Amino acid sequence: MEIDVLGPPYERHTIDLGSDDEGPVVATLVRRRADRPSRRAVLYVHGFVDYFFQTHLADFFVEHGWDFYALDLRKYGRSLLPHQTPNFARSLTDYYPELDEAARIIREVDGHTQMLVSGHSTGGLITSLWSHSRQGSGLVDGLFLNSPFFDFNVPWLVKRPLMTAIVGISGRTPYRKIPTASLGLYGESLHTDHRGEWTYDLAWKPIAGFPVTAGWLNAIRRGQRRLRAGLSIDAPILVACSTRTWRGRSWSEDIRLADVVLDVDHIARWAPGLGHRVTIARFDGGVHDLTLSGKDVRAEVFRELGRWLDAFVPPPGTPEINVPPAPEDKTDDKSQATA
Repeated sequence: MEIDVLGPPYERHTIDLGSDDEGPVVATLVRRRADRPSRRAVLYVHGFVDYFFQTHLADFFVEHGWDFYALDLRKYGRSLLPHQTPNFARSLTDYYPELDEAARIIREVDGHTQMLVSGHSTGGLITSLWSHSRQGSGLVDGLFLNSPFFDFNVPWLVKRPLMTAIVGISGRTPYRKIPTASLGLYGESLHTDHRGEWTYDLAWKPIAGFPVTAGWLNAIRRGQRRLRAGLSIDAPILVACSTRTWRGRSWSEDIRLADVVLDVDHIARWAPGLGHRVTIARFDGGVHDLTLSGKDVRAEVFRELGRWLDAFVPPPGTPEINVPPAPEDKTDDKSQATA
């Protein structure tokens, strides 16, 4: 590990992923150790037009005794190389090698016995599919999804013909740019150069986002269809999102209080199909990345996350709470009828 761009105590390790049709490919694993030795680790995966910069998220986990890891996927953030198309993928399974290697490092190299996976937006979709594909392996002890990208935020009558057309061209011209709505208002609401409170690298997370390609859109579409068919993730899952979606074309202060990227009702609709132990938490005033919401809202997000972790992903060796069975009902049919 070498010192990360965030400076100490953050370290990073470059994962060599060979080459694709654009040339060499890498991913980057960032690590921050807890103050005391820990056997618990969290692996965070960012969203689209994103990378790990949310040090206050790492603060939360470290303060609760978790070693923190963040993975900048291939062609994102620290892993974006000059010859590459930013954020491009032909399939969401393209990301499985770096997820597998990150999990190996966390489990085998660094010796952790418990791993929570945390995914935001597109990272929430990717980690859901990956966790499902690795069921039975014991890799994932819990999954925290922050506004996961389960569906496109466009009307059905627009989505269906649009996706049909994209599928038709994605195989022939996967790098073709597809006109989409700009992320500019959301970006302005976040960055300190505009209307926000966060500082991050605009080369890795531009205010208006990167161009969307046909290949990437088709990869997302296929991944979402697989997820909506139902998964069987064998770990407890917390799905978190805002209570409101905002739609508009010009600045409004309401942008600071809602998800302007995804339709939050889609998230709540598809979350129960992830597995058998799904908790859904919605936060009034939350933005798309809930951890970048206003101070009071993100404090509530962290409180709820902490409660969920205590209940569903307790430290290894924590005694299970044995709930006594309900008393047997000895009332016979006759007494029921005359009661």
